[in-house]
Amino acid sequence: MQRRFKDYFLITLKGLAMGAADAVPGVSGGTIALISGIYQELISTISNVNLSLIKTLRKNGFKAFWKELNGNFILALLIGILTSFVSFMRLAKYLIENYPILIWSFFFGLIIASIFFVGKQISKWNVASVLALIAGTLLAYYVTTLPSMASNSNPLFLFIAGAIAICAMILPGISGSFILVILGAYKTLSDAIHHWDFKRIAIFGAGAIVGLLSFSRVLKWLFKHYQNTTLALLTGFIMGSLNKIWPWKRSISVLNDLSGETVAFSSISELGTLAVYQQQINDFESYKIVTEESVSPFVYSSINNGVDSQLIPALILIVVGFLTIFILEKVGNKQA
Repeated sequence: MQRRFKDYFLITLKGLAMGAADAVPGVSGGTIALISGIYQELISTISNVNLSLIKTLRKNGFKAFWKELNGNFILALLIGILTSFVSFMRLAKYLIENYPILIWSFFFGLIIASIFFVGKQISKWNVASVLALIAGTLLAYYVTTLPSMASNSNPLFLFIAGAIAICAMILPGISGSFILVILGAYKTLSDAIHHWDFKRIAIFGAGAIVGLLSFSRVLKWLFKHYQNTTLALLTGFIMGSLNKIWPWKRSISVLNDLSGETVAFSSISELGTLAVYQQQINDFESYKIVTEESVSPFVYSSINNGVDSQLIPALILIVVGFLTIFILEKVGNKQA
């Protein structure tokens, strides 16, 4: 079917949703791609980027090259992803600092719905699929418990971080931005985007391109030969990532940005959560979270001197996030 302008505009909108998701530590753009019906085309298109395209360009011209590249699809998607990622990464910092419970609640609802929609694509359950689901859940949960590293701006490190993070960004359930947080590169990249540091952005982007071209071939092979097992593994990744996105947290240890030392949060404040402490002192830069644990809304309130847990608006936003996936899935079912 020949795609029309409105079809590519729809792909751009899906790219906007993917970019916004990838900008937030805890949410994967790959999940949005899978739910919205473009995931396998995305992986296939990326994996087909090779030297034969150069031969096509030389022998048959740009039009044949662009068609073989699936260039219109890539261009439409990239316009959405890059526009949203750069814009939302700047916005996400403000939202997470000032409305952490509300924004995480929205994404929590989004990911809960994603589990259902990704899981239902598994046509046949067997022992391998069940084991893959369990393994994916445990692996993703373990990743969410890893402590964050200190910030690092070494060029080689940024290149490697880009390669690793992009692999996570195209995996449903595994947040590339959260991987950047763990590696200690999220702040470096967000600062580079905020200050338009094109050198660091380019280094990170080069690493991302290398990682993307390499990893997409692995995913394409897995989908071709082990589709149900792969989907079960990805469903597990999404389930395990819920721990990271849970809105109510107790802070265990933090990084002193000035000294570079990791200290127990209890030695800094009698409050239980760094986000609450930061809002009270209006300082979001001096300390960064290293380790934390999920708690109930009621425990959250009690460890923070009775601060409002925002339970009702949080529940509403969980439902809104849940319904958003239904809308994306419905749109994704249309021929794009």
